[in-house]
Amino acid sequence: MATHKKATFAGGCFWCMVKPFDQWDGVYSVVSGYTGGHLENPTYEDVKSGESGHYEAVEITYDPNVITYETMLNIFWQQIDPTDDGGQFQDRGDSYRAAIFYHDKEQQQLAEESKKELEQSGKFSKPIVTQIIPAATFYPAENYHQDFYKKNEEDYKEDRAKSGRDDFIEAIWGN
Repeated sequence: MATHKKATFAGGCFWCMVKPFDQWDGVYSVVSGYTGGHLENPTYEDVKSGESGHYEAVEITYDPNVITYETMLNIFWQQIDPTDDGGQFQDRGDSYRAAIFYHDKEQQQLAEESKKELEQSGKFSKPIVTQIIPAATFYPAENYHQDFYKKNEEDYKEDRAKSGRDDFIEAIWGN
């Protein structure tokens, strides 16, 4: 029987965080949703308003025997601007901040080590401000937000291009 673990990451608009994880062997699901706030069962409008305290995030169910948490941390760092604490790219506000939500002590330790490595890499001239915080209740987003990159391929590509995310990733990571 396969081992299942959870990983939760916030990296701005959750639409842009699904595809990078969804295409790896050992990843069973990537769900768009909301976490880290104070309102039970928030809606997209609640989160977008900034009143609920939630982050837009993805919750990944994976097999650690096939894909490691370290690999997922590397994928995460290469999708965001870790020096921006006001949102990500064109998406501004607290609900679009980047964060790693750890589910256990091992994930916390690995996340902190990866952040330290990134800080020491010299890739960024500004401080790394991405928070590493305990996982909280995760609320799946409405169905129309799930697998957006598959259901709305042209809108997804247009949104990514407009956001500046891809240009940033190319400039920093070359991919």
